[in-house]
Amino acid sequence: MLVVSDTSPIINLATIEHLHLLPELFSEIVIPSAVFNEVAGSGNHEPGAKEIKEASWVKVLAVPTQPLLPQLLHDLDQGEAEAIVLALDIKAEYVLIDEILGRKIALSYNLQPLGVLGILLLAKQRELIESVTPLMDRLRKEANFYIDSRLYQHIKGLAQE
Repeated sequence: MLVVSDTSPIINLATIEHLHLLPELFSEIVIPSAVFNEVAGSGNHEPGAKEIKEASWVKVLAVPTQPLLPQLLHDLDQGEAEAIVLALDIKAEYVLIDEILGRKIALSYNLQPLGVLGILLLAKQRELIESVTPLMDRLRKEANFYIDSRLYQHIKGLAQE
């Protein structure tokens, strides 16, 4: 399964020590150059930086020049915009992205967005993790990841927890 990832899912999964789920769930993870630079570029010490630099399961690709990128940069940051353009270009099955506006824009281009909570649900379905709830709690506390209380309950329901 070919996916393109934005920065947020990588950093958040690394923060809760579950970055290993990405290669376990997806056969190929592609990140645009901007995402690599945001996570592991010179001087960056984000969670997951070392893993991304050394990962054989990550492919870093330059985004092709096209008019869509400058349009997306009006509303999104460089990593999100490049992830969407790259996902369209390589016909990725998913674009891993957490930000609400980025997800809406991805959907408008018929891309399938999947955020860190969706990744955790998928990991539970495939029996790679036992429970989603403690990981959502860790995301809230350790990654300062905002999860609306209704969404939190919804995810718990989907996970049958």
